[in-house]
Amino acid sequence: MIELKTAKEIDKMAVTGDFVARTLATLAREAEPGVNLMQLEHRARALIDERGATSCYWDYSPSFGRGPFRNVICLSVNDAVLHGLPWDYVLRDGDLLKLDFAVSIDGWVADSAITVVVGEHPDPADTALVDSTRRALAAGIAAAVPGGRLGDISAAIGEVAAAAGYAVNTDFGGHGLGRTMHEDPHVPNRGKRGRGMVLKPGLTLALEPWWGRGSNQLIVDPDGWTLRAADGSNTAHSEHSIAITENGPRVLTLAG
Repeated sequence: MIELKTAKEIDKMAVTGDFVARTLATLAREAEPGVNLMQLEHRARALIDERGATSCYWDYSPSFGRGPFRNVICLSVNDAVLHGLPWDYVLRDGDLLKLDFAVSIDGWVADSAITVVVGEHPDPADTALVDSTRRALAAGIAAAVPGGRLGDISAAIGEVAAAAGYAVNTDFGGHGLGRTMHEDPHVPNRGKRGRGMVLKPGLTLALEPWWGRGSNQLIVDPDGWTLRAADGSNTAHSEHSIAITENGPRVLTLAG
């Protein structure tokens, strides 16, 4: 079931989104060579407690994971791309770190993800990869207009990937959200324009283009959660929560 949100409800989601954006920015600054992933996990826990927010990941038990997920943020390094379970790993110069964070405040959820290159010596191919997901996210957001179709968003994202030479996996993609982290509809990162449901004001979505430098196939770590590129190639992930309004798309996960 898809629930359209009122303008006041969207405003509440934006309050949550502001906190999500600020937290990701803080963690990105602190993700330096020599920092352990568990330090970032515990920093995120402290910020959640300070704000009085509720983690959407703690005790998360979907069918595709070995639940419950007993952490508050997904941290995926290099070839890992989604659902990275934080562990005892010390970041190194040049690591490609994906941070995916979702919380609820006063009953309303926001979800966002960023990719950062750790240190000061990025691989140019990684920089191009990260940039492609950011451009694809911008393209998907621009396509989220009233009267359009869900396939327009998917197509806009997928076209950026294809133009840059990256292969897209459609098993995991964007999704609806609002009162919970994952709601209908599923938003693939590849699709056809003019297909799918009509986009209406009040629809709230998390758009999240992700892909790797090589294979679009995934393997699962022994932890039962972390998804990696099957060929070991580096990956990137960008995500925003948005609302479709009468005036066009509104990004909810921006720091005010």
